[in-house]
Amino acid sequence: MTTPNILILGIGNLLWADEGFGVRCIERLNQGYRFPDGVTLMDGGTQGLYLVQHVQQADCLIVFDAIDYGLPPGTLKVVRDADVPKFMGAKRMSLHQTGFQEVLAIAEFTGSFPRELLLVGVQPEELEDFGGSLREPVRAQVEPALAIALEFLAERGVIAMAREDAAEELAPEQLALERYEAERPAEDVAYRYGDIRFIPQTDEQ
Repeated sequence: MTTPNILILGIGNLLWADEGFGVRCIERLNQGYRFPDGVTLMDGGTQGLYLVQHVQQADCLIVFDAIDYGLPPGTLKVVRDADVPKFMGAKRMSLHQTGFQEVLAIAEFTGSFPRELLLVGVQPEELEDFGGSLREPVRAQVEPALAIALEFLAERGVIAMAREDAAEELAPEQLALERYEAERPAEDVAYRYGDIRFIPQTDEQ
């Protein structure tokens, strides 16, 4: 029996507060655990269609993401298999970003689609904070989200081992949680609703 290819994917945009939940989950998983061969951890960020080839190669796909379910902030919701695409479609997407629903649709159309899908999603509290970090109700769900994924893997005989050494980072070190938060500009010198260079100015601004 061949070892299945398992892709554990965190998606979202670290620069928009709770949008970074999925990426922070994969960051924490990478820092805390070692996985056997056949398991790939990926910071999917906002790569959109560039993720198709990776999804196509996976027999099992686990996704962490922040999704607006209309629930209280910080609520975790687990979605499985055929129900995943419709929940991914509910996600608020920026104009430059291809929705992960389309990524799944393309993979399915080509006939290379994971046999199992697990989506661990959280209800965001705040998305309109450029340069912001996770709000507390969302931050508090990172470890519970990881526990769900680890249990899912263990049920399939895939055991993660606690890491004792430093992990190779999946993203630039400037975006690591501690540094990202420590270097956040003060409120009086930062604009929290986008990149000020590309926003028309008014007299009030």
